[in-house]
Amino acid sequence: MKNMKKSKVQFPEKGIPPEEVLSQIKRKKSSDAEWKNGKMFGFVYHPDDNISRVIQEVHNLYFFENPINPTFFNSIIHFENETVSMVSDLLNGDKQVVGNVTSGGTESIFLAVKVARDRARKEHPEISKPEIIVPASAHPAFFKAAHFLDVSPVALQLRDDLRVDISLLPTTITKNTILIVGSAPSYPHGVVDPIEEMGRIAKENDILFHVDACLGGFMLPFAERLGYAIPVFDFRVEGVTSISADIHKYGYGAKGASIILYRNAGLRRKQFFVHASWPGGLFGSPTLLGTKSGGPSVAAWTVLKLLGQNGYLEVTKRTLEATRQIQKGINAINGLKVVSNPEMSVFAFTSEQNDIYRIGDCLGAKGWYLDRILSPNGLHLNVTWSNLDNIEAFLADLEISVVEIRKSKLKKVITSYSSKLTNTLFKTSPEKAIEVIASTMVKQTNKGKRSNTATFYGIAASHENRENIPALILDFLDKMYRKKN
Repeated sequence: MKNMKKSKVQFPEKGIPPEEVLSQIKRKKSSDAEWKNGKMFGFVYHPDDNISRVIQEVHNLYFFENPINPTFFNSIIHFENETVSMVSDLLNGDKQVVGNVTSGGTESIFLAVKVARDRARKEHPEISKPEIIVPASAHPAFFKAAHFLDVSPVALQLRDDLRVDISLLPTTITKNTILIVGSAPSYPHGVVDPIEEMGRIAKENDILFHVDACLGGFMLPFAERLGYAIPVFDFRVEGVTSISADIHKYGYGAKGASIILYRNAGLRRKQFFVHASWPGGLFGSPTLLGTKSGGPSVAAWTVLKLLGQNGYLEVTKRTLEATRQIQKGINAINGLKVVSNPEMSVFAFTSEQNDIYRIGDCLGAKGWYLDRILSPNGLHLNVTWSNLDNIEAFLADLEISVVEIRKSKLKKVITSYSSKLTNTLFKTSPEKAIEVIASTMVKQTNKGKRSNTATFYGIAASHENRENIPALILDFLDKMYRKKN
């Protein structure tokens, strides 16, 4: 060890006491975003404290258990199978529907794309360049899966209401199309694509059709039962061949737990991986991950049992009432408007009179955490259980923020000047611009200044520099995942 070249953080020679370890962690964690005060919209989906305590206790019971060998920890498989069956029932699947618990929406989506690719390889070997048709608003996980699985994503453009333009689908399908995707709802705008029409077209063309209900899978069914106008999106649509739904979102389970469901076992078999010539023994894996904790999977079963239909109906009722209250309040503020007409508690709002990102920064300075979207430029909210007691406070701070932005001419000039300076730097020296901007973003993040986004999102929204954004994001990620000097 003494001859090893010293790294920035040396591997410890001796262990330190548990209380010191915990102290260091708590000290660092204190700079993280605060969500327990109910001022974070999305990112964390937390049930009430009583349910949370039980979920955590169950999670810890299976903290070290590893279901990679299903014969050793059969109870995990038992709970997973029951969870799949319950979710299938919720989404109107019949006895033929099967599935698995995964680590999250990205894994569920990845597996759905893999199944489509492998089906095409077997049934349509003439397809050498497989394509998947995804809404322009689809989650980036589909583009990520396509990247890793050597499949080409084809973006389907949106109507004025930001749902898929169904009239374009028939002519977008080619001989290479292996999968069509619809969102229920889309993340950026919270709207449900025309799933029934998409399913009919997919079935007529013998193409698999995946519904991304990662966000809506545990709210839309209950919203429908409460009388809200929810388009049919689940296995009642004949053309639907698979559905993903995240239990760790509006199912309020522990991270990370999602569900991938298939219309029949024949499809799911294409998800599995088998390697029978390994010297280490026979190997079979149902999902992408090998080793994983049994905790999230059993905790997912637990939350479904704890809440039941009545519990989900109640929290859905309260959440949607709160959402409508927020949307009504936003639309009542001069210059602001909710984007489209979203079906559930995920939505965005924009402004035609003010820089919406500066409004977001102003809210951030007041302790509110909202995501940002592009096309249109907007602020994004996932209203969850945690937010229900903070609706009036949010609307009050939003109204104040709009007034402050209108009065703050100097900051508007500074923001505009920064954007122009950045655009000039991009033109003269793109690499230098990327280095400067990424370094600034990292420094602000490390200092806990998460509210200064107007300039950066202004750059992202500018078509003038759109081609430089991927390199900027890569540089930011590279710098974030390094030890800070």
